[in-house]
Amino acid sequence: MLFDAALNTADNSWQLTAATLVGLMSVPGLVVLYGGVMQKRWSVNSMMLAFIAFALVLVVWVLYGFDMGFGNPWQGLSKTGFFGNFIGQPGSVLDHASEQGVGSIPLLNPSHFDPTNTAPLVDFPQSSLIYFQFVFAAITPILMLGSVLGRVNFKAWIPFVILWITCVYTVNAFLIWGGGWFAQKGAIDFSGGYVIHLAAGVSGFVAAWVIGPRLARDREIDAPNNLLMVAVGAGFLWMGWNGFNGGDPYNVGPDASSAVLNTNLATAVAFLVWVGCDYLTKRKPSLLGSVNGMIVGLVAITPAAGFVSGWGAMAIGAICSVIVYIAYNYLALVRPFRNVDDTLGVIYTHGFAGVAGGLLTGLLADKAFVQSDALSVVGGLHLLKWQALAAAWVICFSAIATFILLKLVGLFVPLRMSEEDMEMGDLAVHGHEVYPSDIPSLGYPAGVAVSAAPAGGMPTV
Repeated sequence: MLFDAALNTADNSWQLTAATLVGLMSVPGLVVLYGGVMQKRWSVNSMMLAFIAFALVLVVWVLYGFDMGFGNPWQGLSKTGFFGNFIGQPGSVLDHASEQGVGSIPLLNPSHFDPTNTAPLVDFPQSSLIYFQFVFAAITPILMLGSVLGRVNFKAWIPFVILWITCVYTVNAFLIWGGGWFAQKGAIDFSGGYVIHLAAGVSGFVAAWVIGPRLARDREIDAPNNLLMVAVGAGFLWMGWNGFNGGDPYNVGPDASSAVLNTNLATAVAFLVWVGCDYLTKRKPSLLGSVNGMIVGLVAITPAAGFVSGWGAMAIGAICSVIVYIAYNYLALVRPFRNVDDTLGVIYTHGFAGVAGGLLTGLLADKAFVQSDALSVVGGLHLLKWQALAAAWVICFSAIATFILLKLVGLFVPLRMSEEDMEMGDLAVHGHEVYPSDIPSLGYPAGVAVSAAPAGGMPTV
């Protein structure tokens, strides 16, 4: 079925805009945030790892990934139950019908529930749906990357991203978003608290454990090289989240608007609560800590944005900010967390915040705020049970699968950089630095070699 005059140009315009906002969260959002938050000699490497993940996921997504996450169920093991509804049939989406046909997720189409209802699930092209779901898939390994910056081997990162998207992300997406088994049981995840953030936090933690810690000097002197870049990247995340949550209703109706407002409300409250916790614990409210509070709010409201009232959004922001603040500052001091070098604390800001937000969704979901009959939900013990079971699945499956995939990649490519490369950083891996010392702008004649600056001094010719 191809489009005719029934195309809703407003919905299509918003879907493409929302997808672009989400894409900007990765490129340049997380690219510049990582480039600024890491030490100078890791800035280029951190940005390159994010860029290449974004590109790899797009190719995987259109060749077979989208259909695995949102296509017809593969029933090679069973016709019913979990094993008949856990993954989609792989297939490309590059032909004319796939790109310009009506947007479709087979298990969520109205005709799946009522054969007499031939109305499409969405009223914009499949290509808009494919791209929208791609930017969600792409940001997930980039978030996970934050756990292993400063030592992961660039050559190993490439096959790992391909395998992880194929074997982990698509399964979680199909089970919860694509109409799979957990969705059929009633579990909900409005925009990725489980599929994206919980999976990224858990997988990143496992990867950090398997690959091992950074060099001791990188852990001891863990100072960002450019706080302005951090602030810019964080700003892209906050504003980009309007597309992250505002685009998931697949229309420009009131549910999209309330999701955007709830997103910003929860984030503002979480940010303020984090600053308040700093004062209460006699700490100074740093930019880096406050950005963590902001991210916690964004992540925590993600599974709930279109399912809760403004009061619920404020509660989620406040509660999750306190939970993650305690985990980040105190739980990190006990095993196993103190033994794993999670570079940017992804397990806390995404893992803990994602699961807390998902469970609170089970308690606070308000049927009056859900505009679609197919998603009529109300908070209570039944929903909370399936939210907990879905979270347990994502945690266990993501952890085990990530461990296996890392060990598989490690058979062919070292997961960890050599000690010599880690000592040198960007120059060893990419051949250039983010702030090169040998540049004409220093006032020296072109062609004159300039040595690295000695501690506390100017460069010497």
